[in-house]
Amino acid sequence: MSDDRELDLEYRPFSLDLADPLETADGTIDSRNGFLVRITDRGADDSPVGYGEATPLPGWTESHADCEAALARAVEEIEAGSAAAIEAVDEQVAARHAVGLALTDLTARRESTPLYRYIGQGPMVGRVPVNATIGDGPTVETVREATDAVDRGFNCCKLKAGRRSVEEDIERVRRVREAVGPDVELRVDANEGWTYEEAATALEAAAEFDVSLLEQPLPAGALEGHADLRADDRGEGVDIALDEGLLEHGVDAICDAEAADALVLKPMALGGVDVARTVAAWVSELDIDPIVTTTIDAVVARTGAVHLAASVPDVSACGLATADLLADDLGKDPVLLEKGSAVVPQTKGLGVEGVWE
Repeated sequence: MSDDRELDLEYRPFSLDLADPLETADGTIDSRNGFLVRITDRGADDSPVGYGEATPLPGWTESHADCEAALARAVEEIEAGSAAAIEAVDEQVAARHAVGLALTDLTARRESTPLYRYIGQGPMVGRVPVNATIGDGPTVETVREATDAVDRGFNCCKLKAGRRSVEEDIERVRRVREAVGPDVELRVDANEGWTYEEAATALEAAAEFDVSLLEQPLPAGALEGHADLRADDRGEGVDIALDEGLLEHGVDAICDAEAADALVLKPMALGGVDVARTVAAWVSELDIDPIVTTTIDAVVARTGAVHLAASVPDVSACGLATADLLADDLGKDPVLLEKGSAVVPQTKGLGVEGVWE
């Protein structure tokens, strides 16, 4: 292995249009703007490279400007080694994600192993289960999207909710359950959209319609409220998952409050695949289910999330089928979606090629 100090780090910006504008609590997202990172080992005979991606998202990560400033520091600090480069971006999660992923990709390539086996030290994994994400649209549109997803082979559908009355959302769930039958797993993601009373009503209906999981039914700050929902007998069989709440409170506080059955792990928001892998192993030991998702990332970060999921033993269906949300991408996607699963690349490193060119 070459000297760790013989590394070069480069980055360049990109902007990718979404296939359709995405409405969020922070406004409309029309494009994903970020930075592609490349780290080259100039000390090795074949000059191997590793790729990373920083794609900031308002409300989840640092700003675009702060991310770029952190990457500029990493360019200077990498002359002192990989640890110095990581330290330069340690307070900016998207930038840290990019530098950490590029370094991990480079090391896995050096060792001629797929990235998921390098970070997890586990067996070969061919596929990871993924869910289809169904938008928070009118009932007819929701039913159509869900049935189309099932026809394409998905056996887990996550319905976005929370933008209309809880009664309307319950009707959407009822109609989807009728359309897809009893064997398809349904999840509902309210994106912090309900009051406690609305969430309790939705919880009872979720149990009736065999919904497996309610994701972030209450605002992120409502830790005790989520704990109370978990303890509500009307929601027997329905798990409570926290997404925004994980960043708000951290694992310790969530466990102390007994507020979640599952945690949604977004590597970009957590500061990297390595951080997310540590959290996944930690919460699994606490009988909390880790669910890996993306933040509408481009192909480099999205493939990193697939490898992360593959490194988690017996992982549940994850939110990784997001490539079609982008109208364009940085390069060819090495991950094939087939029969409700993501086929994990088995080449060395990430398996992403041609993105810099």
